[in-house]
Amino acid sequence: MEMRPTAAHDTAFGERVRSLSPALGIEVRGLDLAAPLDADTVRTIRGLLYQHCVLLVRGQRIDEEQQVRFGEYFGHLANTLGKYAINRTTHPAIMYVTNEKENGQYVGALPDGEMYFHSDRCYVARPCLATMLYAIDIPSVGGNTLFANQYRAYETLPEPVRLRVEGLRAMHAYEPGAADNYAAPISKTTPSAKALRHAHPMVVTHPGTGRKALYVNRLMTEYVEGLPRAESDALLEFLFDHQEQPQFVYEHRWIPGDVVIWDNRCVLHARTDFNPGEARKLRRVVVDTEDAI
Repeated sequence: MEMRPTAAHDTAFGERVRSLSPALGIEVRGLDLAAPLDADTVRTIRGLLYQHCVLLVRGQRIDEEQQVRFGEYFGHLANTLGKYAINRTTHPAIMYVTNEKENGQYVGALPDGEMYFHSDRCYVARPCLATMLYAIDIPSVGGNTLFANQYRAYETLPEPVRLRVEGLRAMHAYEPGAADNYAAPISKTTPSAKALRHAHPMVVTHPGTGRKALYVNRLMTEYVEGLPRAESDALLEFLFDHQEQPQFVYEHRWIPGDVVIWDNRCVLHARTDFNPGEARKLRRVVVDTEDAI
């Protein structure tokens, strides 16, 4: 599945593609994701994702099975964590990001509010390859998704910082503060939420493009291994501020029917705040990766 992207992927669709921002992202027009795609089209959209990091297809009306089929063009899908599964879904990879309630309880994941920049499943040994969202209900204002290009974040680091982080690893945790026992080893007896933490290199090489990307994030990166805590905090804060600069970011304002897939290995994403009294509902699948980064 891995491939080296080239400009040929842009020209293959001609006027059917347009750039979303100078930072990253491309829109592909003229696709009907409710129907199967032919092999040449699949090959082209894979290349576009690798080249542009974020891929948007607008105006779709797809059910769960059709979204699963589109996701599987990019690889094997990961099953949703049990606590986020909604019983009426037809596939274990489906998750709803929604503020819907039943009997006063949220029925989906990540219901309300702003969310800091992060990378999905960075807290496990094998982070996912990509994430895909399909917009169903969108609030009138806010609830936008921000995407940050981590190739560019790495490439624009001051040289002394770039050289410093090359050989370092950072700990990521599913729940903020789950790794607060700083240098303590991970225990097999640790409660499940706290067990969801893993250290990764702070700079990773994308297996499909050969490019290096910065791999830390404000929401889930807890500390740099081997550094005193104060030094770790200062380095991470510098990196967080650097990687979130507007020049690296595309802000997506959702429209119902949007399908967006992004490369989780070189892109961070965040969410802007919105009125919790308005409905926000998106359907998610995650494409698994075959190798640890």
